[in-house]
Amino acid sequence: MKSRLEEKYLTEIAPQLKAGLAYDNIMQVPKLKKIVLSIGLGEATQEPKALEAAEKDLATISGQHPVTTRAKKSISAFKLRAGVPIGMMVTLRGKRMYDFFDKLVNVVLPRFRDFRGVSRDSFDGRGNYSLGMKEQIVFPEIDYDKVDKIRGLEVTIVTTAKNDDEGRTLLELMGMPFRRT
Repeated sequence: MKSRLEEKYLTEIAPQLKAGLAYDNIMQVPKLKKIVLSIGLGEATQEPKALEAAEKDLATISGQHPVTTRAKKSISAFKLRAGVPIGMMVTLRGKRMYDFFDKLVNVVLPRFRDFRGVSRDSFDGRGNYSLGMKEQIVFPEIDYDKVDKIRGLEVTIVTTAKNDDEGRTLLELMGMPFRRT
């Protein structure tokens, strides 16, 4: 069974993109590839319980078990050794990815106070979009009373677009509320 947003992409958005970008083949049309959610935990070097709390929050938000990310290099200024856990991440694909994107656009982003849209400039040059959030409590699944500490969350939306303009067009048609310039 396909999600509501995936169905809309296949029936409305893909044909519209094909015509708008002048592609001959429907397989050339940009689409969502994956969404990566990550939490950086600098305090995890001193406080191991932070990893457990972040893992629980990320699993609740994504519906999937997160993976621990580890330091690649030792940095003495940060009291960091190679191999020490410093974050958590989850990669969403398929139905979960479309469901999460739908929830992000229609439920989570409008819950921000004084929300006027997301930045148009957070593309990486290859059509992928990154969005940083200061707090994980904007997600409806997170119970505010059970949160030990407010943590930031990074959402990276990876597309098959060739450049930023194609990626921006795809996300706009999928409902991403970009700030008016």
